[in-house]
Amino acid sequence: MNNVKLEVLTPTNCQMIFIDQQPQMAFGVQSMDRQALKNNTVALAKAAKAFNIPTIITTVETQAFSGHTYPELLDVFPGADILERSSMNSWDDQKVRDALAANGQKKVVVSGLWTEVCNNSFALCAMLEGGYEIYMVADASGGTSKEAHDYAMLRMIQAGVVPVTWQQVMLEWQRDWARKETYEAVMQIVREHSGAYGMGVDYAYTMVHKAPPRATGAHKTLEPVPAKVSS
Repeated sequence: MNNVKLEVLTPTNCQMIFIDQQPQMAFGVQSMDRQALKNNTVALAKAAKAFNIPTIITTVETQAFSGHTYPELLDVFPGADILERSSMNSWDDQKVRDALAANGQKKVVVSGLWTEVCNNSFALCAMLEGGYEIYMVADASGGTSKEAHDYAMLRMIQAGVVPVTWQQVMLEWQRDWARKETYEAVMQIVREHSGAYGMGVDYAYTMVHKAPPRATGAHKTLEPVPAKVSS
């Protein structure tokens, strides 16, 4: 069965784009808690960096309206080119299309604001005109109302977009806890951004495996025991 959407995401078969993760855009988000939105977006960015995923960051009308990309996101990718544009649809900008083509992967993981405008138009056009497969990170994207977000997601799903969440994407990239080259980075992201899951990891490391508390810094050299700390 030749269905590319049955292929799981891997560090070598996809690229990442963050669309307009800017404060003025976030001010308008009503579909989810804004702090949770930023947490999820930054976590996804850290995961993309840990797995060396080719990543694009776009902005719209930075000086005139939207403000600069979250500093926490910029800190993950210091020195990255920020693709500024005027169009609500990133696909309309040649710089964005060129960057997508240069990255060379047809699977595109998308996090952006707003779901019903910038994400929706980019996804539909990239699929129709560029032949890309779109994986929309629902909990690292936000709309101006819950209905706006939900119905935009439904519209995109009907068109063939794959809905995902940030932690799902990261763990799909990791796939096997025996992959030591990214294990520690993933566990650190989980601790910092995954709420109860991260608290559970800390508990398992310190109480079950008797690692020193994280404040000592000793956690950085802890030998992981994947089968016992994973969910």
